[in-house]
Amino acid sequence: MAALLCSGSATSLAASARTAPNKPPSAQAANDRKALDALLAKEWQFQLKESPELATTIGDYRYNDRWTDYSLAHVAVTRAATASFLRRFESLDTQGLDEQRQLSLAMMEGQLKDQLESIRLKNYEMPMDQITGVQIMLPGFVATIPFDSTRHYEDYLKRLQALPRVLSDLQSVSEQGMKDGLMQPKYLLEKVVGQLNQIAKPAGVDNVFGQPVAHFPQSIPKAQQVRLRREILNVVNNAVRPAYRKLAVWVSKDYAPHGRLHEGIWSLPDGAERYRFAIHTQTTTDLSPAKIHQIGLDQVKEIEAKMTVIAHKLGFADLASFRASIAKNPKMFATSREQILGLYRHYIAGMLPELPKLFGTLPKTKLLVQAVEPYREKDAAGAEYHQGTPDGSRPGVVFVDTYDYRHRTLYDIEDTAYHEGVPGHHLQISIAQTLPLPPFRQQAAYTAYIEGWALYAERLAKEVGYYKDPYSDYGRLSGELLRADRLVLDTGVHYLHWTRAQMIAYFHAHPAGSEPDMQAETDRYIAWPGQALGYKLGQLKFLELRARAKKALGDKFDIRTFHDEMLSGGAMPLGLLDERTNAWIAAVKAGRIPAHPSPTTL
Repeated sequence: MAALLCSGSATSLAASARTAPNKPPSAQAANDRKALDALLAKEWQFQLKESPELATTIGDYRYNDRWTDYSLAHVAVTRAATASFLRRFESLDTQGLDEQRQLSLAMMEGQLKDQLESIRLKNYEMPMDQITGVQIMLPGFVATIPFDSTRHYEDYLKRLQALPRVLSDLQSVSEQGMKDGLMQPKYLLEKVVGQLNQIAKPAGVDNVFGQPVAHFPQSIPKAQQVRLRREILNVVNNAVRPAYRKLAVWVSKDYAPHGRLHEGIWSLPDGAERYRFAIHTQTTTDLSPAKIHQIGLDQVKEIEAKMTVIAHKLGFADLASFRASIAKNPKMFATSREQILGLYRHYIAGMLPELPKLFGTLPKTKLLVQAVEPYREKDAAGAEYHQGTPDGSRPGVVFVDTYDYRHRTLYDIEDTAYHEGVPGHHLQISIAQTLPLPPFRQQAAYTAYIEGWALYAERLAKEVGYYKDPYSDYGRLSGELLRADRLVLDTGVHYLHWTRAQMIAYFHAHPAGSEPDMQAETDRYIAWPGQALGYKLGQLKFLELRARAKKALGDKFDIRTFHDEMLSGGAMPLGLLDERTNAWIAAVKAGRIPAHPSPTTL
């Protein structure tokens, strides 16, 4: 929404600010900037208090003893505060704002409007699903919490004590959603039951919530370790686990049986409107479902043509016979969980020395590769990135799903490693966190930009000589085909009323991964409308902007400068990125911005 709502005067002002002569701001302009900065800071503090998990993730530990309030009563509080902030931002005088502040204002107003629309649609009444449900995000968050002091353990103990209340609120909110006809499909809610029971089953330190007391820092006195271990495990065994079991029973007996029968969001009240909103927020465009579906079909055709070229080079008559050969070739499949993790680490390590060829600014935050936790590996994505802290004290992590490893292919690991690691998510997000921008922009989570960049990054590796093995290059194209498939499948189920069986049939006709991946991916699109669209649409935008800049700048075009420009504003709506790129091109052509970067490390 931010891109459309702010694509007029705000972006024009942003562009003119980029190309205008550098003049000291007037007194009024200085006051305008100060007023905006103060309001942005106040709204950010509200965000952190409302989302303690976000605060912990970025290294702000003031709210480490609490969780987000998911209760129905708190929705009204959030709505009122959001509306109040929006009115205050809209009342600001924008005449004295520079380019970055124009962007900040445009993005903030768009975000607040989207939040209010989401509340109006009552999206909060569907808090549980098998892929992004709150019930599974809570244990997944444990790995992000710091445990290097007695205070941190004490805070964690309070969090654990409050967790049964959170689960009770999820039940109450879901009960209201059931009354309003807002529910996930029945079969997906049955998957949630399995997850809840799996989280509840292990006892003591074997439980995900008990793992933090398996090892203590030496700085914590032994007597404190004994006490904290006893108290934390007592809460885990006697409060948290029973609360998860109780919720599992309720979902199984009283909730899941009433889940919707059709897979698509179209079957919910105001379903078409809900899907348009999902497209709008996830892609930051207002492309129609029909247009997106056609883009997907066209992209699938183009990518499979490139895959066919590889098949011919390897001596196969067509793509189908090549795929059949791969499916039967045991060398294409993993032999152990450790093999999968080792390959991810190998490819990421190999890319690091190449980054200075592509970027002037490089991140300092370290990157680790770890296996997805057992309690969620059956339904997790093949790999996912969890950001580190802005100061680099906690590294970024690529979590890799090694479940059912014998059916997981090896040829698609290289492109995924670049997507999740470098030059993809880890590089982009680590840089964004340290930019001289308001914190809400450092942590901006626009799917089309973030995922579009990561998909674009997969292709960069090809440009610097990677994917030397033709099977890995086929894997790269398979990864790109997956993102094109997503355009077809997401719009197919939520717009064209496809069934899950039709989605799987299309996936099998245009396969882009192993069978476990395709099954999990299909359920992901059903549970999370619109999210899968951002990858390919975002990548196409980055490719479009690069081609535009290269054509306009000619000899002045430098790939490092272009990439630094793409990353220097943090994640943003695609419309604002387009306007900002045009202004940058004009400034470089006029000589107001250097054409070549000075290498730096943040």
